[in-house]
Amino acid sequence: MTHSIRTDTHNYLDSDRTLRDTTTRYALLPLRVFLGVTFIYAGLDKITDSSFMKASGSGSIGDTMSSVRDSAAIPAMVDMALKNPVGFGYAIAFGELAVGIGILVGLFGRLAALGGALISLSLWLTVSWATTPYYYGNDLAYLMAWLPLVLAGTPYFSLDAALRRRRRGRAGGLR
Repeated sequence: MTHSIRTDTHNYLDSDRTLRDTTTRYALLPLRVFLGVTFIYAGLDKITDSSFMKASGSGSIGDTMSSVRDSAAIPAMVDMALKNPVGFGYAIAFGELAVGIGILVGLFGRLAALGGALISLSLWLTVSWATTPYYYGNDLAYLMAWLPLVLAGTPYFSLDAALRRRRRGRAGGLR
């Protein structure tokens, strides 16, 4: 008597594994979109806010930095910003734009994420350092949100992935 093995049955374990692998692969996409859009918005908000890009006055970068100077973890960082508050404001705004665009389109993803982490770290150590309790300040949470993208980069739905495929195609054609 011979026994045959049925191969036409649906294997739910394989289906679950495929779904789990797919969701794991794309798990960082919502974080990428959130951080990208948020940092683009933050940069544009600063650039277009006429009161923000001033050395002094209500709502200005200068007044903001002056008000946090004594409570900052590293007052010397604030002192550097206060030497040219408008220049510092533009540097932060354009940095946020570059980081947001880079992470959203996935171009130099790890570098963009590192930039976002450094911006968040600098804001945490200066502007939101004295926030009590610490979890009310959002800069520390943003810093932690950037770290998975620093580690993983932007391997899917990104210009980095497209460039990697293109390089592989060229390398394959040279053999």
